[in-house]
Amino acid sequence: MTLSARPLRARIHLDAILHNYRLAKACAPSARALAVVKANAYGHGAVRVAQALAPEADGFAVACVGEALELRESGICNPILLLEGVFSPDEITLADRAALAMVVHCPQQLDWVLAARPARPLQCWIKIDSGMHRVGFAPGDFQQAYARLSACPHLGLVVAMTHFARADEPEHPYTLVQLDAFGRALGSLEIPCSLANSAAILAWPQAHRDWIRPGIMLYGASPFADAGAGAAELLPAMTLESALISIRELGPGDPVGYAGRFVCDRPMRVGVAAVGYADGYPRHAKDGTPIAVNGRLSRVIGRVSMDMMTLDLTDIEHAHLGDRVELWGRTLAATDVARWSDTIAYQLFTGISRRVPLVYEHG
Repeated sequence: MTLSARPLRARIHLDAILHNYRLAKACAPSARALAVVKANAYGHGAVRVAQALAPEADGFAVACVGEALELRESGICNPILLLEGVFSPDEITLADRAALAMVVHCPQQLDWVLAARPARPLQCWIKIDSGMHRVGFAPGDFQQAYARLSACPHLGLVVAMTHFARADEPEHPYTLVQLDAFGRALGSLEIPCSLANSAAILAWPQAHRDWIRPGIMLYGASPFADAGAGAAELLPAMTLESALISIRELGPGDPVGYAGRFVCDRPMRVGVAAVGYADGYPRHAKDGTPIAVNGRLSRVIGRVSMDMMTLDLTDIEHAHLGDRVELWGRTLAATDVARWSDTIAYQLFTGISRRVPLVYEHG
């Protein structure tokens, strides 16, 4: 027996991801670029995204060994960096076998690297905490850590790196504070450097240096509160879409959905789309969150439930069962949906659940 599938799907536009990678490279033409494909390429499918980028990518960045090995097993031969480094000495053996570069961000990881006996020189990126205050060597401790690392006989490439806390706020001076702290930590050392995430690639050219790390911009979402600083040229890489499965006429005073959060204030046509929070759409989306039906903008009304959500069709003429509903994508920016849901596009993308099929497209 053939079972019919729900009409929900996430269309992944691979050409858009390639365009966005090229845009990152164009912003920093003298730098090489690691495409960040951690968290299953921000929900877009790490293997397929990496395969699409592999002919041009200078390398990839992932969070952990497991994510890196998935790429290696799929045939990806480009350099791969472990952004959190290794979590035990045993993982250095795995990294060595798979030719993975690793971040070193604490004395314990440094000791593990120095005690290792790899078959080939290890590639290490040593992280400086320039003000993010998550991980990394304090600026005053960097020189000693670097000296120990660079004296190690089984070390190859060493890159100094940091991460910005407020680069997505182009008017805020804290990024300049971090740039200064990074520069003081390096002192007179002349080694390859990597500072720029997506926001810094677009808004802080002084941070480009030798390696950039485009992440959210690869997937077509702006890292900023608005589309400024070059983000307007990004192309959305995911279109999350479903279809209308119910349409009904309601009158003034009729409640909609759980707890009756929305109450009709006039005669209304209310549609139901086959998508809910179990698919990754935010349950806390407010009434008025934008949504598109047949390419026309409308609004979410009522509380999002597990498998369904309700929307206003009153001003959408000729809407019928089966008509296309876009949750975000080329008509509607994911950042706009995120803003109405008190979250960020990163969480929308990475929250897509496994029951949503990813459909890959070129063009």
